[in-house]
Amino acid sequence: MTRAFVYTARPSTVVFGPGRSAEASTWIDRLGCSRALVLSTPQQAGEAEALAGRLGPLAAGIFAGAAMHTPVEVTDRALAAARAAGADCFVALGGGSTTGLGKALALRTDLPQIVIPTTYAGSEVTDILGQTEGGKKTTLRDAKVLPEVVLYDPDLTLGLPVGMSVTSGLNAMAHAAEGLYAQDRNPVASLMATEALRALKSALPAIVASPRDAEARADALYGAWLCGTVLGNVGMALHHKICHVLGGSFDTPHAETHAIMLPHTIAYNVAAVPDLLAPVGEIFGGLPGAGLWDFAASIGAALALRDLGLTQADLDRAADLATANAYWNPRPIERGGIRSLLQDAWEGRRPAA
Repeated sequence: MTRAFVYTARPSTVVFGPGRSAEASTWIDRLGCSRALVLSTPQQAGEAEALAGRLGPLAAGIFAGAAMHTPVEVTDRALAAARAAGADCFVALGGGSTTGLGKALALRTDLPQIVIPTTYAGSEVTDILGQTEGGKKTTLRDAKVLPEVVLYDPDLTLGLPVGMSVTSGLNAMAHAAEGLYAQDRNPVASLMATEALRALKSALPAIVASPRDAEARADALYGAWLCGTVLGNVGMALHHKICHVLGGSFDTPHAETHAIMLPHTIAYNVAAVPDLLAPVGEIFGGLPGAGLWDFAASIGAALALRDLGLTQADLDRAADLATANAYWNPRPIERGGIRSLLQDAWEGRRPAA
């Protein structure tokens, strides 16, 4: 079989292993920096303060205001704090919200970033930034937003609540599953995607059964890294478009939205690319969309958009927004099909494909 593809390696350093977050000071120094602004959400302010304490004189201060969907107004406040502190780099501790803030700051300042993930978001190894302004979420790709260093420490995920672990893991899996049929897919990314899905398929049930299972936590973080690498290497399609619409225009929570939508978007596309999505069916059993739904149900994930506060009246507008601008997808984007998909997801109905 003749193959034709383009693969671009992203120039970031990944440091993986238990306890590796303790190396933050070393990496600040290696980047030639000396005044790190530590970033977190309000919920993780205590952890951010502890990290700043360990950094000692390398810590320029803390900004604990990161928020979901990276609102521009929050970034503006953080930028003012960074300038006031004389920061020359950022250390983002937390999940996708904190990572997004670090990226937004890097876009505006071109200062280096170190990310210490505590969830399975995966965005820390991409050059993608999603920002929200005026109720609309937009995304961009820019080399400036790719973090220079990522410190993956499975020990930091041992206390991640089971529910958050499940939704965060399913969110990561969405990057891998959609990467399998990306327009610009390549063999390296597809191998990573399949390996990531297998790792998370094994790890998440083990975490549900025993939340402090160190091996399962390491496997999940490994899978999340691979999922994020896929996201950063190939383009996404229908699934990510719909999730950005729901998150940006209806303020649904990011990871939960991805978790709920994943079986339905994969079921929509499998008719067009059954061969490319065959690994999903092999890993999760049966048809890809139904297999993903069954897996999510088995680990106690949310299954219905109505549980996120979305009303049935919102579905028509969501369908309009999701089909408003032309974008590539392996199956043609038809409003009727998208509206039906959203209805199934709203009700939590098991996909047929």
